[in-house]
Amino acid sequence: MTRSDAFLAPVAVSNPADQDIGGIVRLLWLAVLGLLTACDLAGQDRLPVVTGDFGDRPVITIPAGEPDRVPRVTVLSTGSGRRTIPGDVVLADVEVRGWSGNRPYANTYDAKRPAKVVFDGRHAPDSWREALIGRTAGSRVMLIAPAAQAYGPGLPLGGARPAETLVLVFDVLGGYPPDARLVGRPLPDVPDDRSPHVLIGGSGPPVRAGSKVIVQYVTAEWPGRRVVDSSYRRGGPSAFTLGPEAAPPGWVAGLAGQRVGARVAFPAGAGRSLLYVVDIVDVL
Repeated sequence: MTRSDAFLAPVAVSNPADQDIGGIVRLLWLAVLGLLTACDLAGQDRLPVVTGDFGDRPVITIPAGEPDRVPRVTVLSTGSGRRTIPGDVVLADVEVRGWSGNRPYANTYDAKRPAKVVFDGRHAPDSWREALIGRTAGSRVMLIAPAAQAYGPGLPLGGARPAETLVLVFDVLGGYPPDARLVGRPLPDVPDDRSPHVLIGGSGPPVRAGSKVIVQYVTAEWPGRRVVDSSYRRGGPSAFTLGPEAAPPGWVAGLAGQRVGARVAFPAGAGRSLLYVVDIVDVL
């Protein structure tokens, strides 16, 4: 008898009655597996359908019927960028809709101001952690959950009841360390010259009007040079679309034509006694 024969011998069945019982058990397992598969397929049928390209406001079609009550995360498409990790500041566009009536509650696409989510263990719900951590930049992810578990930082509740099921679709722009800065450079100081000028030249991809730019920045009053705002003090990088209504005043003129890796100082614009010092971390 071989070793494998010796291993298999104890489970051999010689009693016909035992064979019948074994057959019944196998049939029961097959029935259970079939039921589980059918339930899973039914659950797939109840998922919303999301269309549109990454970066564009998604079109969400919600099926008839009641949603599952358990939060669910579905990766709709996978990007090729850096994978987000715990502790990151994740920047993402998001569309929020109610399951009932497909009611729109909030989105970041219209304002062209992506959500900034600080995953430091305090500011983001577990459902957002499940949806956004471990995802590669360029991914589109859907979260379905009750409003009490689905609403994240910086989004107005918009009248949604805590028990109401919401559908959130995220476009993950990227994850960045909270202290992301220009490599090998100290934190920025406020210069004593208010005219636009490049403090550190960049060598990365160019920044163009209309693109999404990832930055760290300092805002100072002028002429006192007192710092009144700093992304370094508020949890890390922010994302802005370089457009007249999406970016702060003066940013389009101050940043367009620069390159990733640059540090630029420029005034806020006519009638505003502010000076910006901006580190260009990334461009999308």
